[in-house]
Amino acid sequence: MTKRARKPGNKKKKTGKRSLKKRVVKAVENPPIAVILVDSPERALLEKREKQKKEDFATISRAINGDQKAYKDLMSRYQSQIFSLMYRMVRSTAEAEDLVQEAFMKAFASIRNFNYEYAFSTWLYKIATNNCIDHLRKKKLQTFSIDAPITYKDSSYTMEIPDLTYYPEKEMMRKERNSIIKVAIDELPEKYKTVIFLRHSEELSYEEIAVMLKIPIGTVKARIFRAREMLNKFLKGKIDKGS
Repeated sequence: MTKRARKPGNKKKKTGKRSLKKRVVKAVENPPIAVILVDSPERALLEKREKQKKEDFATISRAINGDQKAYKDLMSRYQSQIFSLMYRMVRSTAEAEDLVQEAFMKAFASIRNFNYEYAFSTWLYKIATNNCIDHLRKKKLQTFSIDAPITYKDSSYTMEIPDLTYYPEKEMMRKERNSIIKVAIDELPEKYKTVIFLRHSEELSYEEIAVMLKIPIGTVKARIFRAREMLNKFLKGKIDKGS
């Protein structure tokens, strides 16, 4: 007796306990991302940040609509954090307090332009940091020490700028050189200008800069390295041309 051929497409699917067991094992070994994050510290931190962002957005909306208490709420929420940041940069309680007031005044003056794609804290930190840097520039107007070597990717990089101090008019040349350096630094993109200033004017460590700007130490070193390359290229041409 010949066996009847089974028609294509009529293959019987296997179901039951064995198939269910395989699916369960697979799910346990490769759980969905949502399952992994359920009780993780990362998820708790993410939820906290998202909650804070929503609260800030609601407060900003109130402020834009004329609620004066909303401004007080934002200031109360972030005043201590901004003060801590300012104090680390100026090392003076009185100056830090003034800079905190200036940062909030600038933020509130432009709050209608706030970009809701970012956290309010990130936006406020940037305003405060830039304002503080401008304050220190006006206050000190000192020479940037950009000759110290920096280690990056197992190599050391040092800027080479011609020494012009042998000229009889060395004081005039020194002022001209400092002016050229200042112009060069001002021409840098903001992210490079900030790390150069904090590192070479404020003499902060890489770790302190990383904490202040909320970026990895590797990113701090990479930005300083790139900024020095840009400055070296700019200064060599300008100084050589001026000599």
